[in-house]
Amino acid sequence: MLKSSFKPIAAALLASAAFVMPAVLPSAVLAQAATQGDELAQVSRHLKAMQSLRASFTQTDRNGQMLTGTLTLKQPGKIRFEYQKDAQLLIVSDGRALTMIDYQVKQVQRWPIRNSPLGALLDPNRDLTRYGKLVPTGDPNVVSVEVRDPKRPEYGVITLIFTRSGSAPGGLSLVGWVALDSQNKRTTIRLSGQQYNVAVADTAFAWTDPRGRGPRR
Repeated sequence: MLKSSFKPIAAALLASAAFVMPAVLPSAVLAQAATQGDELAQVSRHLKAMQSLRASFTQTDRNGQMLTGTLTLKQPGKIRFEYQKDAQLLIVSDGRALTMIDYQVKQVQRWPIRNSPLGALLDPNRDLTRYGKLVPTGDPNVVSVEVRDPKRPEYGVITLIFTRSGSAPGGLSLVGWVALDSQNKRTTIRLSGQQYNVAVADTAFAWTDPRGRGPRR
């Protein structure tokens, strides 16, 4: 049951769909397009300005099962999900791939970052102004961006959620995300106690191989 919570941390990008531009666009449509471009640009600035992040997290799967832990992120490409001790699971990115370590069964699995929904956070080449779509929230202080690749449905979908904060990088604070894999398995991450751009050593992303191959970085 525990491992089902981790599978949705598996993959998403968004490629824009082609459309036909009418000769004249209503002013409301133009204004909406301009607003979306501005919002996506602000999200992109936030992600680029977020050099590091520490936060507590709560993870909930589609069955309502909850796990808690501590998230540590460092750009470019490094992240660590330190789960509660009884979970015996760890997810780490070394900048190239995401690794899930299951200490209970001594199993290690890896995914390229570019094939993961977390690439929206960790891939410095991911341009959300090109590959993201705003999701209406009904709250002017909340910004939500959906990232998917319709050409690669196996990558799934991730929806990043931010609140406006003058003290956070780029004027936004990441408060969580929802990941949906190709089998419609949903995982929700909620963050709290965010600390931005604090010193984080590269050793924070080391892990012990349960197969007896020593420490890994």
